[in-house]
Amino acid sequence: MATLTISYDGRNKLARSVVDFIRSLDVFTITEQPATKSSYQLSQEDIRAGRVETFASSSEMFQSLGI
Repeated sequence: MATLTISYDGRNKLARSVVDFIRSLDVFTITEQPATKSSYQLSQEDIRAGRVETFASSSEMFQSLGI
């Protein structure tokens, strides 16, 4: 079986309609991969999970690191 990967802008109406048409044919097996997260999204997840520390000064940060 051959594999074809299609990347398209989900906001583009023409691209979405072409993909919807291909799906309607029921000839192809479609596997969607989740979009990769940007560095901003990953950083927001770190903040929500509590993996980020804030310091008032650089000396406070170095003291926390034991330097």
